[in-house]
Amino acid sequence: MSKQLNRIKVILAEKQLTNKWLADELHRDQTTVSRWVTNTCQPSFKTMIKIANALDVTLDDLARRDII
Repeated sequence: MSKQLNRIKVILAEKQLTNKWLADELHRDQTTVSRWVTNTCQPSFKTMIKIANALDVTLDDLARRDII
């Protein structure tokens, strides 16, 4: 069982955006984005900043509240 460390999936759903949209915005492969969204692996801090900017949210918004 993997820990959910980020809220990318939740924020994409709230904004009615897709993994494909995020992959296109970041110029990354959809498979990589899918791994981040499912918390199979985590993006680097630098990439988290890019994700936050693309989604127009703060890094705090992307982090799980119960782990900080």
